[in-house]
Amino acid sequence: MDHTHEIKRLDHTKLLFIGKGILIGGLAGFCISLFRFLIENALHYTKIIYTSAHPHPIILIPWIFFMLLIAWSISLLIRSEADIKGSGIPQIEGELQGVLQQNWSSVLWKKFLGGVLSVGAGLFLGREGPSIQLGAMIGKGFSIKTQATTSEKKIFMSSGAAAGLAAAFNAPIAGLLFVIEEIHHTFSPLIWLTSLAAALTANFVSLNFFGLKPVLYLGKIPQLPLRLYGHLVLLGVLLGICGYLYQHSLLALPKLFRWTRLPNYFYGVIPFLLIVPIGYYFPSSLGGGNQLILAFTYQHFSILFLIGLFFLRFVFSMISYGGNLPGGIFLPILTLGALLGGLYGTLLHSQFGMDSQFIRDFVVFSMAAYFTAIGKAPLTAIILVSEMVGSFMHLMPLAVCSLTAYIVNDFLGGDPIYESLLERLIKHPINSIDGSKTIIEYPVTVESALDGRMVRDVYWPKEMLLISIRRGSSEILTHGDTVMRAGDQLIILTDAQHAKQIKQHIRAASQTYI
Repeated sequence: MDHTHEIKRLDHTKLLFIGKGILIGGLAGFCISLFRFLIENALHYTKIIYTSAHPHPIILIPWIFFMLLIAWSISLLIRSEADIKGSGIPQIEGELQGVLQQNWSSVLWKKFLGGVLSVGAGLFLGREGPSIQLGAMIGKGFSIKTQATTSEKKIFMSSGAAAGLAAAFNAPIAGLLFVIEEIHHTFSPLIWLTSLAAALTANFVSLNFFGLKPVLYLGKIPQLPLRLYGHLVLLGVLLGICGYLYQHSLLALPKLFRWTRLPNYFYGVIPFLLIVPIGYYFPSSLGGGNQLILAFTYQHFSILFLIGLFFLRFVFSMISYGGNLPGGIFLPILTLGALLGGLYGTLLHSQFGMDSQFIRDFVVFSMAAYFTAIGKAPLTAIILVSEMVGSFMHLMPLAVCSLTAYIVNDFLGGDPIYESLLERLIKHPINSIDGSKTIIEYPVTVESALDGRMVRDVYWPKEMLLISIRRGSSEILTHGDTVMRAGDQLIILTDAQHAKQIKQHIRAASQTYI
């Protein structure tokens, strides 16, 4: 009887969190849809201005002053709220790990405004990272208004992040996988249920704004013949190397920008000035790059054009992100991957006689593989690209190319870009760190050295307490002779400041005896 009551209570808890996820998804969906709508319209009018300047270059003089005004306005936002810089994903990961705290209301409106101004002005930045941060801040605001516990706050922030990506790309499953694979690196039933509910709801809201057509719909993409699968491996090697170069270039940006002697909150003036000649001569290249990807549907580009466009977008996306502006690297990475895939496919077509209809295949595969190499999140990349192009018929070649790129980048020593950005972020003193207690969950996997070991046989850090083990739908109180099993979730009590170090220590301990 008690067991039945426990099952009902657990089911009730899941239903309650699904309901809360739907509320968060609805709020985040509306916010991100408005964010996306304003950016697309601002970028549309920005391109019109540059196009109009060709017969009347005098227009560019007041436009330059307007761009300087925008750069100055954003610098004021950044100076008052440092957490709006960049994509925002490292900040979300840092808060969920307990190493920093964000003022949700301040970040919400300042990131929204700064993102519209930065991406809408045509800089080579993406809206997706900011959308994830905006969604997470809505989730945090929801947790504060409902007086949620620390663990519930993390669940609501995670679901908001999933909703943000879902609304930005109309990719709800990728939003869920991003939270599991990139942010938490583990599987928690409450997190995935709440996040899925939020992502689906946000996607539904976004579809009502922008319609059912996938964001990067490239038409009907043919199946890649098996005889060309060898090229997937070669392309994966190339993308793994290029991804490694991208990671190191991005992480070197602070050193380069320090040479300007400008205060870091005013770095944005550099990309805002440099975008003017780019917009004048190449207005179609402005923004995150989704229009360039879509152009592969109806247009064949020359090899020299693709090489030139790749280097232009690579260099200026670095300059744009290095300016500490509120914008992400998600879509710019996909665009660079698409250009590399288009270049590879065009070479096969021109030099080896491959049918030109397969160029789009390599465009799609390269987007996923390049993002995999840089973000080290292959499942997210594969499903994200599949949802964006509106086809799940290419999972096999996507996986082959992405896995190859992952292995090559890993062999070269590349680290996940968002984790690297977070490590760089928390090297500096952060005034908003608090000392509150928090609960973290750590999974025991089948390959872990913890599997089959007694609790007392493992050296645990003194800053933590293993309070219980969740096994299936039941929760076990731990003793020294409790045996840990694969599939268990270790429930650990610790100080929020030590959460990341605790996870790293246990991860190392789980490999000690292998």
